[in-house]
Amino acid sequence: MASTHLGAAFARAFGAPSPSPVHVVRAPGRVNLIGEHIDYCGLPVFPMAIRRSVRIAFHPRSDRETHLVNHDPRFAPSAFAVNESIPPAPAGDWGNYARAAAQALAQRFPDLRGVNALVDSDLPIAAGLSSSSALLVAMALAIMHANGVTVASLELMELLGRGERYVGTAGGGMDQAIILGARAGCASRIDFHPLRLTPTAVPADWQFIVAWSLVHAEKSGAARQAYNERTRQCDELLEVAEGGATLSGVLSRRFRHVVTEGTRVRQAEAAMAAQDLATFGQLLDASHQSLRDDYEVSRPELDRLVELAREAGAAGARLTGAGFGGSIVVLCRAEHAPEIMAALGERFYAPRGAAGDVARHVFTAEPSAGAEVLTPGASPE
Repeated sequence: MASTHLGAAFARAFGAPSPSPVHVVRAPGRVNLIGEHIDYCGLPVFPMAIRRSVRIAFHPRSDRETHLVNHDPRFAPSAFAVNESIPPAPAGDWGNYARAAAQALAQRFPDLRGVNALVDSDLPIAAGLSSSSALLVAMALAIMHANGVTVASLELMELLGRGERYVGTAGGGMDQAIILGARAGCASRIDFHPLRLTPTAVPADWQFIVAWSLVHAEKSGAARQAYNERTRQCDELLEVAEGGATLSGVLSRRFRHVVTEGTRVRQAEAAMAAQDLATFGQLLDASHQSLRDDYEVSRPELDRLVELAREAGAAGARLTGAGFGGSIVVLCRAEHAPEIMAALGERFYAPRGAAGDVARHVFTAEPSAGAEVLTPGASPE
């Protein structure tokens, strides 16, 4: 939805504000190209932001109350007061990501005013593209802008990375960092401890495609429990390694994934810089195999999508995001993208009764700029 239409929808939801105009913040989703399930181990990752995004039209209030309306009628309105300890809504409520942002900022700044906010998104939900973190970042920028407060970019990334744990997911800081710090046309290596982003230009003749598995990867459901189990296993890995004991069984496989995936990040960054599509594709394939066999976060639907993309001529493909559902990311030459997308439509979506929604489920992912508050009347990138 363009900013002008979003402003009109805001007026229908809340009435026309005065005297200042409604502002719009845009926070992109992201696709992690490689480096999965290793950010919470402190190892570098290599994501990029995408053009699909969460957008919030907002206006300051004179009190601490925040009122949210979602343009998608599936999500009920939400309201809370901005303070240092905000009671959560029931588990799985979409408004908890907004509460997480507000609480993190309130612990940093006293006496913040709330906002009226209308939320709109063209990001698939629970598809492994960080729609939840995009909502959190967008809400944080809206509250900051409404209150005239600023936080240095790297500090804000870390603040919101910690703040998202409010919802119960024990993740790393990749999502908030790339959503805030992405550079248009680039993927970014994100290092932790200390946090820093290093961009690499995506070659003009490369095309990344995102394809949803039709399986929701809900952070609030069983996927969250499985995700948090992996983070606990990584903590256990460190304890065992520091004690000098020998790894075996499940922990041995988890360790092998973490180590090999960390190596693939550096190799993939170098391959992109050298415009070596074949090597980057091979690294994607190896990453998927590791996530499937050693980290055990894939599903048959994800495996099938990867297989079909490779058969249709992709240079490589793998699941992206936490897994347990969600999406895959595919790499190909730009001229081959239409035939690969058509093949996925015919061979994956049509047999599953989803042929009519292929355009929503499969799309090209263009490397986008990070989150921003748009000038009134401006259109998102």
